[in-house]
Amino acid sequence: MPFIRAFVRTARMIRHTGGLSEGLCPDHEVLLDAPDERLAPALVAAGGGEYGPAAKVLAHTREAAEWENRDRYVLRLAAFAASRAEWFDAWQYASPHDPDLLLVKAQLAVDRAFASPARAELLREVTPLLLAAAQADPRDPVPWRVSLDHARGTNAPHTDFEDLWAQAVRRSPHHYGCHVAALRYLSAAWYGSHTECFDFAERAAQDALPGSLLKALPARAAFAYLTTGTPRGIPRARLDAAADLAVELSAAYDRGDPWPAEVRNLLTCVLVELERWPDALAQLRLIGPYATSFPWDRLAEDPLGHFLELRDGVRLEVAAALPLRGGPAGSGDHYA
Repeated sequence: MPFIRAFVRTARMIRHTGGLSEGLCPDHEVLLDAPDERLAPALVAAGGGEYGPAAKVLAHTREAAEWENRDRYVLRLAAFAASRAEWFDAWQYASPHDPDLLLVKAQLAVDRAFASPARAELLREVTPLLLAAAQADPRDPVPWRVSLDHARGTNAPHTDFEDLWAQAVRRSPHHYGCHVAALRYLSAAWYGSHTECFDFAERAAQDALPGSLLKALPARAAFAYLTTGTPRGIPRARLDAAADLAVELSAAYDRGDPWPAEVRNLLTCVLVELERWPDALAQLRLIGPYATSFPWDRLAEDPLGHFLELRDGVRLEVAAALPLRGGPAGSGDHYA
């Protein structure tokens, strides 16, 4: 019987896998961390040593209070400055007190410190940069997101974390980046627990506006739980509810929309961990060409390669559950 089941499963895969490619971008069209139409020219210019476009796009996010875009752009520009510093050095020389420069500078310093074995010591030296970035524009929540990450790396106690969190939400109560930073601090991998992490994420999702990426915060808590060595303690129903909420959020956006791309990549990973293969395939179709480093870089050294392999694996799992002939799954198959 086990042999017959394995044979039927293989036959299903052979019959159906090809057809399940419909709606998926070809492998060669999938991009990793593709910048949006505003950030892309700034990165191209920075690659040529020019800081002007980067300064301009960040200034616009500050003046228009586009805090979510500002947070994303700061992270990308700091990462770019870590590998290509000429444009950033020129910016510092030309405008050392530019509030946008100060924010990227603080992010870059925190990133470098986290990558060092002397993380806590180096992060303490970064504190003046964080203060300068926060004081440059008192409205801006992004320096407080950087400060929350800084607190996590310096073993800051919960009282310090609460103070920073209060500063962040005072400026932007529903800022996604600040919530993600807080969730990391409260995770079992750092200074909290899986239950604390889920409680925080579910409260934030409940209070979020329709279409807010905060609706996917419980799925992020689920990811942290499911990818631990021995996950236990969180009921399956709670995990499925987190995934369902993120599925609902994803459905509010167009297919191939870059804005929710990271959330959709994260959700796909959670659905795979839960073995909800058809739902995972649906998200892969919605992702379109927009693969993101997170969460795949937490699972493999080659995030894009891992993503593409996972797409194939999901198709195989879905195919294996389909009937060999027409009709509902299992209707004509005694070995379903």
